[in-house]
Amino acid sequence: MFKNLIVYRIGPGWAAHRTALEAGLEKMIFVPCGATQPVSAGWAPPRGVAHGPLVEAAGAQWLMKLMIEQRVLPSAVVRRRVEERAAQIEQATGRKPGKKQAKELKEEIVLELLPQAFTKQAEIQVWLDPKQRLLMVDASSPAKADEVVTQLVKALGGLSLTPLHTTQSPAAAMSGWLTTGEPPAGFSVDRECELKSADETRSAVRYARHALDIAEVRQHIAAGKLPTQLALTWRGRVSLLLTEAMQIRKIAFLEGVFEGGKPAKDEAFDADAAIATGELGKLIPDLIEALGGEHQPGVPALAA
Repeated sequence: MFKNLIVYRIGPGWAAHRTALEAGLEKMIFVPCGATQPVSAGWAPPRGVAHGPLVEAAGAQWLMKLMIEQRVLPSAVVRRRVEERAAQIEQATGRKPGKKQAKELKEEIVLELLPQAFTKQAEIQVWLDPKQRLLMVDASSPAKADEVVTQLVKALGGLSLTPLHTTQSPAAAMSGWLTTGEPPAGFSVDRECELKSADETRSAVRYARHALDIAEVRQHIAAGKLPTQLALTWRGRVSLLLTEAMQIRKIAFLEGVFEGGKPAKDEAFDADAAIATGELGKLIPDLIEALGGEHQPGVPALAA
């Protein structure tokens, strides 16, 4: 159900009530792009059933889904059409369009072409833990996660979200695990890693399907390279890639986690949601503890 997670702390000023959350999202339900609308974003039923609830409960966990639709208009097509129109203007007037006219011409062409453009849709799964006051976004990049945060803050008055920060930076922690060969309790180091220098060269060394408990890795770290991502396994149940920006990527549930056979289609969502949030709901606190605990405002964080 979740492939990547970026974790946010919910500010103290917002009271978590499922009915209020549902009501807020209903004000921003997803609507497909209009004829000349380049992008549209809104909330959709996470179960994928038309007119279903916008907030699904998996035990004490709440699940949501942000839909984003975008009209695909290749820049080369726009540029060619603008050049053709500019050539027509120059032939008719004897003068090339200036910068301002060229900009207006481009905007005009885009509006003309948008109704003919294909659309593509993306779904972003969102998980809210009201008890722990954490929000998890299934996004592979901060930009996508920021879009979710923007939409939630618009929909819910008084809500504030800040990226989760730990006392020890992931880069410093990963350096220690690789140098000492001692990963934190509950975790084991796998066979994928990237090390990058902090200077202007940003030289990088990547290991894939390779043992990391070797002198070469320790030498790179001693020379000043820091881990930007490291593959880990948690309690033999979940594998992941931890990044220097505290992103949890490439989440995979290992053999034995989804036991009991394949559920009926209408029960699959509930089963997947319960297992995924149950496992990851234990993994995240363990990861925070492995990184020295959550960083409290006013207390200096440990730098890399």
